[in-house]
Amino acid sequence: MQHCTLMPELPEVEVVRRGLVSHLPGDTVQAVSVLHPRAIRRQIGGPRAFSTEISGARFHTVSRRGKYLWAVISPEPHRSYRALVMHLGMSGQLLLRSAQAAQHVHARVHLALAGDQDLWFIDQRTFGGLYVDDLVAVTSADDEHLPASIAHIARDPLDPRFDDDAFSRSLRRRHSGIKRALLDQALISGIGNIYADEALWRSAVHYERSCAALRKGDVQELLTHVRDVMSAALDEGGTSFDALYVNVNGQSGYFDRSLDAYGRSGEPCSRCGALIVREAFMNRSSFRCPTCQRRPRSIG
Repeated sequence: MQHCTLMPELPEVEVVRRGLVSHLPGDTVQAVSVLHPRAIRRQIGGPRAFSTEISGARFHTVSRRGKYLWAVISPEPHRSYRALVMHLGMSGQLLLRSAQAAQHVHARVHLALAGDQDLWFIDQRTFGGLYVDDLVAVTSADDEHLPASIAHIARDPLDPRFDDDAFSRSLRRRHSGIKRALLDQALISGIGNIYADEALWRSAVHYERSCAALRKGDVQELLTHVRDVMSAALDEGGTSFDALYVNVNGQSGYFDRSLDAYGRSGEPCSRCGALIVREAFMNRSSFRCPTCQRRPRSIG
């Protein structure tokens, strides 16, 4: 399998969230070390403000919207709840390690916790980051609060409140290719290159097929495959192509062994035997079966 540059998608981020849920709630930050300022570049006020916001904070729930994580924190008595927002970028890791563990060469932020493990943000390529944000209600009738900076991001297909019919209506009004729409986090969140390619292969749909040409049944079938492939990836701990994609204990996921299209250029399609092809798409790659996923006639 070819290893390609990619970002963690919903299953990988959800695996990390589940790991944090098992350890963070109820714990308190005793000390903060910002080891690389780029890791908190979105923090208003910089490293000093970040340290002030987080020092002494108590963790409550840990949530996810698409590829973003956040932990609700109560900074000080009599202050409103806020959110520590965490984004893994291309190579970010949130690791729970013993306070006595040696510092990782790519450590960017260290939160010393009152419990038996500390939280480290590791990021080789420094595209990810942490910052503290306000919590806001998306609508006046919504009992769910999100960090203000990610309130525009849509629900993901595994969210119990995801509206299949509303998504289908919005999608079928578009004239872009279907994969471009699946990668639009304001329309549907959590899907990236890997799982878009896998769901489209399972649906036997070319990535440039027009959204407007899809029937309601086509959209529902595609959503079913998106959910199936993401749920299967979650069961196997996500997709890890190298040491950059790990859970909070540093363990890799194994779903790359179950991929049917992504990264398999030159290998036979498990459905028809034709060789999977790799094609340029939006400054990245798309993988498809040229027989099962034929190019729409309208685009040659």
